[in-house]
Amino acid sequence: MKRYSAEQRIKQLEKRRGGYYYLMILSDVVEQFQKKRLTRFICTLEDKLEFRCGLNHMGDGNFFIIISGANLKKIGKGLNDQVTFLLIEDPNPLGVEMPEVLQVLLDQDGILKEKFDQLSMGKKRHVIHSIKKVRDIDKQVHNAIEMIETHSK
Repeated sequence: MKRYSAEQRIKQLEKRRGGYYYLMILSDVVEQFQKKRLTRFICTLEDKLEFRCGLNHMGDGNFFIIISGANLKKIGKGLNDQVTFLLIEDPNPLGVEMPEVLQVLLDQDGILKEKFDQLSMGKKRHVIHSIKKVRDIDKQVHNAIEMIETHSK
């Protein structure tokens, strides 16, 4: 698995672009990975915190990864602080864990599975993240079906 490590200052996008904290990833680094700009990563900050992420366009040919404020607090860092990080290609093509409820649903409903399989990776992740937020299993199933049907049109 390809990896990239570096040290840089934590930056923040202007508010009109979301105000996210981020780390810059230069285009020549991205080109070294097999899936280029579509690569999903497991990012480790300060050898303490690990999270999954993807690349976002900077607008100048370069990319960035978003770091949540909560993750910065966990490592005791903030805007303009120096941080070491390691990016490793995520072996999971989705870049997120499949919830058991969704996996069972897809295993039982072949038509729904076909529709899910045809969604873009981003839409699949959106469905997964959305149903993970819901605690009630019946609502998870209902929301998953509704979202897959809506996204597959």
